[in-house]
Formats: sequence, structure tokens, C-alpha cells
Amino acid sequence: MADSSDGDVPERMGAHGMRMISWPRRIYYGWILVLALSFTEITSWGVLYYGFSVFITPLRQDLGWSTEQITGAFSLALLLSGIAALPVGRWLDRHGPRLLMTVGSIAATLLVFAWSRVESVTAFYLIWAGLGLAMAAVLYEPAFAVIATWFVRGRARALTILTFVAGFASVIYIPLAAWLVGRYGWREALVILAVILGAGTIAPHALLLRRHPADLGLAPDGAPVGPVASPTPVQPSITPREALRDPTLWWIIASFFLTMFANTAVTVHLIPYLIARGHGAGFAATVAGAIGLLALPGRLIFTPLGDRWERRHVTASIFLLQAVSIVVLLLTRSTAGVILFVILFGAGFGAITPARAALIADYYGSAHYGTISSIVALFFTAARGAAPVAAGFLYTQTGDYAPVFGALAGISALAVLTMLPARRRLVETAAPSELSRRA
Repeated sequence: MADSSDGDVPERMGAHGMRMISWPRRIYYGWILVLALSFTEITSWGVLYYGFSVFITPLRQDLGWSTEQITGAFSLALLLSGIAALPVGRWLDRHGPRLLMTVGSIAATLLVFAWSRVESVTAFYLIWAGLGLAMAAVLYEPAFAVIATWFVRGRARALTILTFVAGFASVIYIPLAAWLVGRYGWREALVILAVILGAGTIAPHALLLRRHPADLGLAPDGAPVGPVASPTPVQPSITPREALRDPTLWWIIASFFLTMFANTAVTVHLIPYLIARGHGAGFAATVAGAIGLLALPGRLIFTPLGDRWERRHVTASIFLLQAVSIVVLLLTRSTAGVILFVILFGAGFGAITPARAALIADYYGSAHYGTISSIVALFFTAARGAAPVAAGFLYTQTGDYAPVFGALAGISALAVLTMLPARRRLVETAAPSELSRRA
């Protein structure tokens, strides 16, 4: 049944007296949502996440704050974003994405404006606390919930398109933010980025987002609802309480926690590691930047493979690729070896996030996707927060990066082993009319 929270559009009466929204059948509306979210995610990730690094030096020079003070606010935002994932997930399951993502975009825009006028550390931290909550409302988690609801057969393709397009956020917005800072100064640069953020996200979220395909008289993937409907994969419908009692969920949580821990530690400490191994600072920075670019092919290759092979095996292969890449980095000091590392690590790096979204949707269905995914995301975020500190502590204790990266290779390998027992519950494939007769 149509959800009034997701907008007023023309309605018609469907079977059994249900109100349904009329929509041209030629184009499945789910693909409109994928296209819209692809571009809003570019802007949201670019301004709220990747652009932050550009402002560290200008803030330090202009306001006299330390790097630790500045980056601490960003860490606080990531922490709060992870904590907020739980209520965000529940909201998505109950009310859909439209109001949440629209309010999140408005709040993010106003807070970036406020950041452009900040004078005190206290105000800076309050702004980034708010931005952390806004991130939870507009970044990948709610976008993935939309994909899980609107697609079953086409889910891997939709996730591939969304994450591939959004993957250009760092490529576009880091250079753009740097150019704006150089041309106008950091305060005016933030004003311009706030305008871009508001213009690029608020209207699409408010005008285009819808809750369910059934609101348009459709089943997921665009199949018509009724006795002539084509066979549709039957999705599991598992509640969060049931999921928490399922050992598979905890294998998934453990596996993604381990791989994200290793992944984050490598990306944060890669530049000092390469410099310690005798490479130049410019080469090290180029290598670190290339990982984000090479993540894009990884999304194109691995995400669709889950439709052909068992998804836990595809996910385990992504984690294995990460482990192998770190071993390559440890065993060679040559430029060719580092380039091979970048290719392998980048491919795995890009595929991790869509693999998590697809795995949760496949195993637990879309009815409670937001809540169950948010539970996994909480541990995911915890790993990202703990990894740089833990790796830095180990380096301080040993005085050498070799044991640090050796441990990270072992953690990545352990992630492979913990993914293999995560078996999916079996579901059938049947037409909706057959299911009604069976019921």
C-alpha cells in the first residue's frame, strides 16, 4: 500500500481494493532511483567525506588548531554515523527513505555552511557531530536499503551502477575542493560546496524517492503484480531478532569487521610504510590515490559475479585478494611490486562495500534490510575507527612496519576463513500466483 510519507502521486485502485500509483511500465522506476541516488551519492560522499582532507592544512594555518584537533572532529563524526545507523535502519524499514534522506541533505547543507563560519574548536566539534548524523542519513546505508527493496534479480547490477558512479566522488571532489580553496580561500570554498551539496541532493531526494515498488503496482525488478506475473525469486523475510540468533549473521559480522580493520589500517598507514621502505613521498601519495581509482574495476567485476556463483565464495575471494596484495607489498620493494599491490588491493577495496550490501539483502531479504544492515554497519564502522590507532600502537611498540603489515595480512586471511561458514538459507523460485495457492 502506498505510504503517504513518500509523496502524493496519481493513484488507481488495484486488486483487493489496494491503492496503487500509476507509472509508465516502459521504464522501471527502480532504475530512475538508481540513477538519482548514483549522483546524490557522488555529491554527498565528495563533500561530506572525501573533501575533508583538503581543509586540514588551511584550518591549521588559519585558526592555529593542531592536526589532532581537526581530525578528531572527523573521527567523532564517523563514530556517531556508525551509532546512528541503528535508528536509521529502523526508520528505513518502517517509513522508507524519502523524508530521512531529504532532511539529512538539508541538515548537511546547513552544517557545511556553518563550518564555513566556524571560529572555535567547540563549535567545530558540534558541527561535525551533526554532520556525522547527517552522513548516516544520506550515505550508502539508506541508498542500499532502496536497492534492496526495489530489486531482486537486478540487485547486483543496480549495486554495481550505484557504487561505480559514486566511486568517482574522490576523483571529482578532492581536486575540486583543492581548486576552490586555492582560488577563493577555505571559507568561501565551503560555501560553494554547500551550495553544490544542497542543489545536488535535496531536490532528488524529496521529489524522486519512493518506498516500495508496490506503490506503483509493481513487484521488485518491475514485474507486474497479478496472475500473469513472471516467476520471481522468493525473498527470505527474516526479522532482526531472528537474524541475531542466526550464526550466519555473526560469521558475516566477524568477517567484515576483520577485512575492514585490515583495509583501513593499510590505507591509513600506506604512505608512511612506503616512505620507510625507501620510496619517495610523491610516489607514495600517488600510489595511495590510485587505490581509489582502481577500486572502480573491482566493483564492475566482483559485484555481478554474486549472481553466478555463491555470494559468500565471491566475497571470500575479495578478502583473499586483499590478503594476497598485502603479502605482495611485504615481499617486494620494487616499483613493479608496489604497482601490483595497488591493482590487487584496489580491486578488492572497491568490491567490499557492495558485497556487504548484496550479501545482507540476499540472505535476509528486504523487509528488515535497514535494521539488519545497520547492525553489520555498526561493527563495520567500529573496525574503521579502531584500525588506525591499533596499527599505530603496534608500530610504536616494534619500531617497524613489517610486523604491522604482516599482522594485517593475517587478519585479512582470517576474514576469508570466517566468511566460508556463512551459509545462506535456501529459498525457492516461484510465481506470486503459485505462492498464493500454496499459502
